[in-house]
Amino acid sequence: MNVSTVLKWVTGGLEAFLGIPVLGGAIVLGYAWTPLFLMLILHIVTLIFSMREFQNKHASILGIITSIVAWIPFVGMIMHIITAIVLFIDAARSKTAYGK
Repeated sequence: MNVSTVLKWVTGGLEAFLGIPVLGGAIVLGYAWTPLFLMLILHIVTLIFSMREFQNKHASILGIITSIVAWIPFVGMIMHIITAIVLFIDAARSKTAYGK
């Protein structure tokens, strides 16, 4: 399995967790928006690995956009959920380095 695929599964899971209506918002606010900054870093790293492995980049780009606008209360929740779904779909469709 490619590194980018593993990172997409991980970032998708974290995005899904942050998309939980009350819990995700409480974590983001409780840690003073630090989780959004950490997710931005993870999405950038995932994007770099996706580019190096010639994998789809759109899910990581959406994750970067989500990390930037997720400080807006309801928009952030919706964006986290959408990004999680896109990351999961992209990870499931990824080609491995060893063939299909």
